Amino acid sequence: MGWYMLFIIFIPVYMFLFIPVRLVIIGETKGIIKSMASMQWALMLTVFGLSHLAYFLSLPVNIANFKNGGQGLLLFLVFITEINDVLQFIWGKLLGKHKITPSVSPNKTWEGFLGGVISTTTVGYFLGFLTPLLDWQVIVASFIIACTGFFGDIVMSAVKRDLGVKDTGNSIPGHGGILDRLDSLTYTAPIFFHLVYYWAF
Repeated sequence: MGWYMLFIIFIPVYMFLFIPVRLVIIGETKGIIKSMASMQWALMLTVFGLSHLAYFLSLPVNIANFKNGGQGLLLFLVFITEINDVLQFIWGKLLGKHKITPSVSPNKTWEGFLGGVISTTTVGYFLGFLTPLLDWQVIVASFIIACTGFFGDIVMSAVKRDLGVKDTGNSIPGHGGILDRLDSLTYTAPIFFHLVYYWAF
C-alpha cells in the first residue's frame, strides 16, 4: 500500500506499547521486563527488520532513467548481503589469523572481515545499475551493507550462544535454519532501505 509512516511506526511504537498491556491483562508479572524486552527485540529484528525487503516492492518508480524499481533494489540488497557472507568466509579461510570476537563467533577474523568488505564494495560498484544511486552512493551503500551484514551475523551468533543452540533450525541441511541464512539481512535491510529512501525517494 506504500503507507510509509505507518510502516515506520507500527512495530516500533504501537507494538511496543501493546505487548506490555497484553502481558498485564493475562496477569503475567513474573519476569515481565525480560519477556517484554525479548518479544520487542525479536519483533524489531526479525519482523520489522526483514519487512523492509517487502517494502522495496512498494517503492514508486518515479525516478528518471531508472526502470529497475524496487525489484532491482531488492536484488541488489540480497545479492550483496549474501555475497558478503561468502566473501568474508573465503577471505577468512585463506588469510584469517586474528579473531574479532572469539567468544561469540570464533571463525570470524579481521582478515576475513576486511577482505570481504573490500571485495563486496567492489562487487556492489559493478552492480550499481540495479539502483538509482550515483557511483559514490553505490560505493558507500555497498560498504555499509558489508559492515552491517557482519554485525547482523555476529549478533545472531550471540543470541544462539545465549539460547544454547548451534543453528536456529534444521530446514536447510548443513546451513541451519532459515534465520541462519537471513541473519545478515536483519541488519542490512532496514539500513539500506532508509539510505536509499533518503537519497533517491
